[in-house]
Amino acid sequence: MLTPHILHIALEIASGGIVGFTLGLVGGGGSILAVPLMVYLVGVPNAHVAIGTSALSVSINALVGLAHHARNKTVKWRCAGIFALCGVGGAFLGASLGKAMDGKHLLLLFAILMIGVGVLMIRGRHNTGCPGASCNRQNAPKVMGYGFGTGVLSGFFGIGGGFLIVPGLMASTSMPILNAVGTSLVAVAAFGLSTTLSYMLSGYVNWQLAGMFILGGAIGCSIGTKASRALAGSTGRLTTVFAGLIFVVAAYMIWQGVHQLMG
Repeated sequence: MLTPHILHIALEIASGGIVGFTLGLVGGGGSILAVPLMVYLVGVPNAHVAIGTSALSVSINALVGLAHHARNKTVKWRCAGIFALCGVGGAFLGASLGKAMDGKHLLLLFAILMIGVGVLMIRGRHNTGCPGASCNRQNAPKVMGYGFGTGVLSGFFGIGGGFLIVPGLMASTSMPILNAVGTSLVAVAAFGLSTTLSYMLSGYVNWQLAGMFILGGAIGCSIGTKASRALAGSTGRLTTVFAGLIFVVAAYMIWQGVHQLMG
């Protein structure tokens, strides 16, 4: 007979699987889903704990996805290194700012950011990119700027940042989305670990929950990476569906946040 405790663990693993699947599929969306799943589905009462724990889970799952993409040779390592290196400093700065804010307000801002990202994803859904694109002297400053800015947002909201990194890499280098997905996972892992360290030092990481999310995420990430390669030719449709999911989750978070503030 399944006890409530076992069912709750299964819920945590399943939630992690959803997060891992989106990371493997589109290189982002991990924390967009992880934070609300932890707060509203798993029942983590402290928004800062949810953010710190999700950052750890997403960073580990990103490394799992990166291994799959590396085997498929869809990672542009030079771009990944520049983006991640510039973003780590920004992530530490963003995390310091984020912890100073009230958790309820943080979740509301997070939801508003999600809506903006969803709009950007829909607008750029037909961008195919240039297969031979890479980082060079001409575009390096642009890549560095995107890296630092994305790092600040990643640390502030406790997100891996992949949903910002992927369009950032495409905008600064014109690489195809499949390469941007694989390349972004290096920065997602780096940003997530930087944010985790900051939140861990403040006691905002639930290690048991992180373990369950990582377990489920490893399974989901493997499936998502395979699906990403299979659907690379129909990116527009995939991006539209994922943006729609962002809008639904964001609307629910805004409703919850307003309800809590009014209550």
